[in-house]
Amino acid sequence: MASIRFGKKAISLPRSRTARVAIGGGFLLGGVLGFLPVLGFWMVPVGLVVLSHDFPRVRRLRRQSEVAILRRWAHFRNKGTAAAK
Repeated sequence: MASIRFGKKAISLPRSRTARVAIGGGFLLGGVLGFLPVLGFWMVPVGLVVLSHDFPRVRRLRRQSEVAILRRWAHFRNKGTAAAK
């Protein structure tokens, strides 16, 4: 069964590829309409994570973004530690 891991938590996805694509597309569509009160821009990355399970191009984009964010975070943490000394 397909699942997405966030740290120690795992969220299971439907077995059907069609259902996963529909859920991911729904999140992306909801994220584009993020200016509305119920929806939010947080839905765009969640939709990309769901779609990355089935599409290699989206998976590649997600991994590159994840690496860039983690490098910036590590640089930020090291910069703060050096200033405290």
